[in-house]
Amino acid sequence: MTSIRQVQITFDCASPTRVAHFWCEVLGYVIPPPPEGFASWDDYSLSLPQEKRDARFVCQDPTGVGPRMYFQRVPEAKVVKNRVHLCVRVGTGLVGEERLAALEAECARLLPLGAKRVRLLLADEENESCLVMQDIEGNEFCLD
Repeated sequence: MTSIRQVQITFDCASPTRVAHFWCEVLGYVIPPPPEGFASWDDYSLSLPQEKRDARFVCQDPTGVGPRMYFQRVPEAKVVKNRVHLCVRVGTGLVGEERLAALEAECARLLPLGAKRVRLLLADEENESCLVMQDIEGNEFCLD
């Protein structure tokens, strides 16, 4: 049986470069160096035919531990709730008011980047509190 060592997360989106930069800020990820022979990704983009510009973009965990994230332009807009979403683990190990404070602090950091707050789900008998948000193109994610 094969053992999978790495996972890539792929986002369908309207503006791959913009969404990739948003997620870099959220996760502390970085943009890899541009292809050989180009001083910047903008220079590389300008070398492509117009229809291929901003068609895809990548960001990655600078430590190499987290999954690579791939963003690809698609023609259709997002119209329904995601079936899969990312959970950004900002409150791991925290409970009660301390957890809520960590969630709210991270929410406050992400709002100026273009994220939207959707709803706070308070702790119950089974789950700790989490905060549902949307990225700059409306993709749902949780702060938990």
